[in-house]
Amino acid sequence: MKSASEEPVPLHEEFIYCCGAATHVLKCGPWKDLSKDDSKNLPRLLFMIIPGNPGLAGYYRTFIQALYCGLNQQYPVWVVSHAGHCKPPSGMEMVEDTDIKELEDVFGLNGQVEHKLNFLKKNVSKDIKLVLIAHSIGCYITLEMMKRASELQVLRSVLLFPTIERIAQSPQGKLMTPLLCKLRYILYMPVYLLSFLPEGVKASLVRFALRGMKTCDESSITTSVNLFSVDCIANILYMASQEMMKVVERDSTTIKQNLKKLIFYYGTGDSWCPQHYYDEIKMDFPDGDIRLCEKGLRHAFVLDASKEMAAMITDWLQDDLTKL
Repeated sequence: MKSASEEPVPLHEEFIYCCGAATHVLKCGPWKDLSKDDSKNLPRLLFMIIPGNPGLAGYYRTFIQALYCGLNQQYPVWVVSHAGHCKPPSGMEMVEDTDIKELEDVFGLNGQVEHKLNFLKKNVSKDIKLVLIAHSIGCYITLEMMKRASELQVLRSVLLFPTIERIAQSPQGKLMTPLLCKLRYILYMPVYLLSFLPEGVKASLVRFALRGMKTCDESSITTSVNLFSVDCIANILYMASQEMMKVVERDSTTIKQNLKKLIFYYGTGDSWCPQHYYDEIKMDFPDGDIRLCEKGLRHAFVLDASKEMAAMITDWLQDDLTKL
């Protein structure tokens, strides 16, 4: 007889339109529909992942499976891609063919916040409590969601490697801002040419790019092949350019109002949110649950440390879950 950890993890995949934009959703667990208010079988809690950038759901496949198993398969764990951060299946366009303009600038940073709120409104019963697990720019999006929709029943928000302030002033931001804000269009032509390569060749190029890692999650390799889509990469770079310009001051007001619900996890060698950002927020909020990584995990933890991160999060949340 197989143990629970050896049994196949139920994983449901959907491509939908949300706010008129193509969106990829991965759902871990047997629950496919959480919108029926009258259902007695709905879970009390949903774990929802808000990605970084690139915000492709596939990067978090191993992470949500490990999280689901770590939670003893009691709660659904979903990841919702950013609007337009996917390669839609054949027959589906990046933007819905409709006369209704659902949301202006859905691919921009503000649009991505409204995109997640709209997804929750249409797909999750308002009676279900939420644990929001955000990564990188997803942390900024999550704080904005909590600010704009105080009615959300957020039990906890876990903010991993949070890019919530001064991104353009970070070491990586200083390097990338000129490219993203002024030169990103130059990247479209090589991506367009590479898009004609066979899938196997694309995968080989990805493996070559990630060759420096001792171990690399296989789902990260298959997901990265989607980056050879011009539409997908254009949406990713456009959102990134807005991050450099718009994520400047930390929203200390929203943090203060929700401090007891928040867990921050900063990296020690993170070039997107350097350690002195951690030192400063720790000083400003001495009572907050603000942690510094002691394991040397990289900012893009989904590439090689998804299971390790999932195990830490389940440990952090044990007290919250026993009180449910």
